[in-house]
Amino acid sequence: MAAHPPITLTDVEELASQRLDPHWREYFAGGSGAERTLYENVAAFGRFRLRQRVLCGIESVSTAATVLGHELAAPIVVAPVAYMRRAHPDGEEGMARAATAVGAGMCLSTFATASADDVAGAAPDLARFLQVYVYRDRGVTDEVVAMALDAGFTGLFLTVDLPVVGPRDRERRVNWVFPEDDLPMVVFARDRGLSEHGSVPVDPTIDWAYLERLCATVPVPVVAKGVLDVEDARLAVEHGARGIVVSNHGARQLDAVSSTIEALPAIAEAVGDRAEVLIDGGIRRGTDIATALALGARAVLVGRAPLWGLAAGGEDGARTVLELLHEELDVALHLMGCRSVADVGFENVTKVGLA
Repeated sequence: MAAHPPITLTDVEELASQRLDPHWREYFAGGSGAERTLYENVAAFGRFRLRQRVLCGIESVSTAATVLGHELAAPIVVAPVAYMRRAHPDGEEGMARAATAVGAGMCLSTFATASADDVAGAAPDLARFLQVYVYRDRGVTDEVVAMALDAGFTGLFLTVDLPVVGPRDRERRVNWVFPEDDLPMVVFARDRGLSEHGSVPVDPTIDWAYLERLCATVPVPVVAKGVLDVEDARLAVEHGARGIVVSNHGARQLDAVSSTIEALPAIAEAVGDRAEVLIDGGIRRGTDIATALALGARAVLVGRAPLWGLAAGGEDGARTVLELLHEELDVALHLMGCRSVADVGFENVTKVGLA
């Protein structure tokens, strides 16, 4: 990693920026359009205040959480990030081992640079899920899902917010191109027409009927990833989704939409008693995780933060980042007077400017 261990994720990100190929740095870091939502995903956490409680007599706290039936040491799941091997040769296998070591889960991207079998072999005890894109050729999607299920993946996170790719100015400035030589998860699909980034055949016509069919035909829970609207959250649950990820795709799709943390409370209130509600976007500290839990999330997905760790120091760097988040959450629970994540609720947080 570095001569002196990083103290914060900012330290890790700075080191990662020095080590990443500049084009790939822009791909991993960038958002869509003017990147207003990219900024807001982080800034919005600053509009919430945790309640500190004293003299609670707590010797130790539990950060353990259950996510889709898996007991995790912390309510953390590594988010699906494409092309991890472009950040470091340890790639998805190294990230999987890091997540296992910390007791986190991991959601593998469809555009992973390791196969589902590779990840399962690297970390057989990992709580592992697959992120799913739906292709125009539905047979491609079926094969990717079958690969993951055969490898023991126990949940599908259906991406619902990418009927088309958002305008990503950073990628266009550096002329970022789709790396055809680095896609083991979908390599078999090339004969079906997968070629360049601009023509990735993701199906823009998927609808609620598709979600319902998927939920009815696979033996694992399906989570709708990319929901920001309360009505969409209700519809997802009505059509069979067992979970919701409040997400704006890392601010890489429609710019100027809500930050995820501000969208979370209403969605959690609407469907939290019927589905597991998770969130991604803007999470940089353990206090951010505590804020998300207080506002109704079961767990958080973190993508860029552990990726910076991977880029900075491979598997050890990713583990360092996940350990930092876990340790900071432990401290936050102590200072909030909460013995476990189950004790964290709306009463533990206020919004600036509101009574």
